[in-house]
Amino acid sequence: MKSLLANDYVSVAVRVFIGFVFIFASIDKAADPEAFAGSINNYRLLGEDLTTLAATILPWVELLCGIAVIAGVFMRGSALLLTSLLVIFTAAIVSALIRGLDISCGCFTQDPEAGKIGWTKFAENLILIALTTFLFYSTSVKFTLQKYLSERANLDTAGHR
Repeated sequence: MKSLLANDYVSVAVRVFIGFVFIFASIDKAADPEAFAGSINNYRLLGEDLTTLAATILPWVELLCGIAVIAGVFMRGSALLLTSLLVIFTAAIVSALIRGLDISCGCFTQDPEAGKIGWTKFAENLILIALTTFLFYSTSVKFTLQKYLSERANLDTAGHR
């Protein structure tokens, strides 16, 4: 498992996949936070104030974390945030399924007829949780902006001695 966590190419593939998933997921939500608030409200878990706050903030967190993961900067923090969000989203889906709610997940579109929740969405989220957890523990730094910035800082520091 350690060799998989250190594999540069696996890490890059997972970073790009996860990054684009969350960037794509954020677009419709950020474009129409009111509709996204409606999607969140369908789960019947949050009050109006928290729903509005979540609908305003979540798309931007997803977008920034998606960009950060692809760029390879703030990797652990972004992966941890995305994993935490996915755990919360998955718990909300399970809660809605147990309560028999027939609602759209609100994941990629705010169309109420698209992307209905179900056990398939639960399984998809488990896969995404595994991938974001992989990124959190990955030791690969090749092809990351963070590696470039660290090397650049070391060169600047060495040049000023």
